[in-house]
Amino acid sequence: MYRHIVQYYETDKMGITHHSNYIRWMEEARIDFLSRIGWDYARLEEEGIVSPVVAVNCRYKKSTTFSDTVDIDVTVEEFKGVKLKLKYVMKNSEGEIVCEADSEHCFLNEQGVPVRLRKEYPLFYRALTECCHGSE
Repeated sequence: MYRHIVQYYETDKMGITHHSNYIRWMEEARIDFLSRIGWDYARLEEEGIVSPVVAVNCRYKKSTTFSDTVDIDVTVEEFKGVKLKLKYVMKNSEGEIVCEADSEHCFLNEQGVPVRLRKEYPLFYRALTECCHGSE
């Protein structure tokens, strides 16, 4: 679980967290998740792997405001070796869901060519499959 404290600059004139920040928090949580499974961004870059976002979907359930604590659980929803789909559940300090979201990613080498993780990066492939819920 990744914890984010809502910053003042992340709120709008009405004092509500601007919707675009939730996507930034997803990235923070994703980086934390990858680090916890042993594949932080520095390691991915050393290996020559880039992982662009190809889709994002957010469903906002409840507002957050300055100084609120948001806990973000990241799970692997789908992974088939080429595309990774992550699910994010964001909850406030009362345990209420404030946002449910997902992001999809592919894996490319530094030249922008898709990589086959199972064959080219079996350790990373195994780390992701071990986290997977309901896929390969």
